[in-house]
Amino acid sequence: MSALDIPEIQKTHGAAMASKLEKASNLFQQHFSSSASGGGDDDDVTIAVAPGRVNLIGEHTDYTGGFVLPFAIEYSCVVYGQGKLTTSSSSSLSSPTQASLSFVSAQGSQELVQLQITSESTPPEKSSWTSYVCGTVFQYLVDLPQSSHLELKFAMASDVPLGSGLSSSASLEVSIARFVEAIIGTTFAFSSCEDDTNHAKIRAMRCQKAENTWCNSPCGIMDQYISSAATKGGLLMIDCTSLEAHQTLMASTERPLLVVANSNVQHDIGGGEYPIRVKQCQTATTALQKVNPQIQNLRDATLEDVEQAKEHMKDDVSYRRAKHVVTENARVEQTKAALEQGDWKQVGELMNQSHASMRDDYEVSCREIDMLVEIAQKQPGVYGSRLTGGGFGGCTVTLVDKSQAQNLVETLQKEYKAKTGKDCDPFQTQPAQGAHILTL
Repeated sequence: MSALDIPEIQKTHGAAMASKLEKASNLFQQHFSSSASGGGDDDDVTIAVAPGRVNLIGEHTDYTGGFVLPFAIEYSCVVYGQGKLTTSSSSSLSSPTQASLSFVSAQGSQELVQLQITSESTPPEKSSWTSYVCGTVFQYLVDLPQSSHLELKFAMASDVPLGSGLSSSASLEVSIARFVEAIIGTTFAFSSCEDDTNHAKIRAMRCQKAENTWCNSPCGIMDQYISSAATKGGLLMIDCTSLEAHQTLMASTERPLLVVANSNVQHDIGGGEYPIRVKQCQTATTALQKVNPQIQNLRDATLEDVEQAKEHMKDDVSYRRAKHVVTENARVEQTKAALEQGDWKQVGELMNQSHASMRDDYEVSCREIDMLVEIAQKQPGVYGSRLTGGGFGGCTVTLVDKSQAQNLVETLQKEYKAKTGKDCDPFQTQPAQGAHILTL
């Protein structure tokens, strides 16, 4: 494929995907097509795609072993490039596996990054956006034969808004992981996996580990799991203790739409309040274990346990954090059942309850997010609205009758702008496909 047929790609994959592919292809040709760069014409390229996500309900429950109910969105990260794995047949060689990485992103300065890592590399003291790339590739190096050499050159383009709560980091990690798997092959990519039906789960675990260890972010498994394993048209209920996942399909009768609105208040889950919430949950768990030694994580606790342990809590804050997580887990299970039954009113009520809990008990909302939720909840045809993602900014998700979706979008744009001076970029969406190799 020496040149992309953009009009044909638009017909088959949509304008957004065509735009990302065009950006990535142009960057790849710019940086890798000359003979000085060692070749790199975009014949026989591999194209990996991984989406961002919206969590319908189940917030701040993943890192406490609970339940989440996310879905993938059409915004995604595309990795466009080539690679080669060279293995040694000599048993006498025992040097660490190496990776030579040359990559460029359509976001930011668009400067070429060239790095070397090995199976013995350690995370940098201070992480940057390149840490997401290196940390993900590293997860595969440790399972490759000793003394082998992995060469990767690629360009990336993403339309997942940064800091929006739509998992731009997970879409980057998972697209890199899927790209690496395509280059090294299934035998090497999953050599330590006995069950070949769980590749998506293993990919998600590797990407989560990359973010935890290379990017100093104590995130749970949800974002990487849904980006890796989503199927078009379905949500995924994930048990973050067992890592079992169950497809959840909305009843087909008069199915409503999902509208996402971006507060354009950016957040960074690697710092600030997010790690504090993780520690507060750990403190609450320790208190709960005093009244019920069987509790290993907040996932195991009931609301009755939380009330009984209140006197052992460090303060009222720990109590409210535990209360949110326990009630949120219950709401996820109730929402799954209501979605499958087509009880949109019940789904909406649970979404509203979830937002109130995140605002009051978990304290991860903000003024702008509350405005978006309040505007949405007042509109005709809206069943429910809530903050989605880690919080402290980011996006809201609203369940709305199809006939009122466009009115909701227009009202959100107008009223949010009038109140804050900011745009909220609302869009209608339906559950999209997870990580995959794109064939043109």
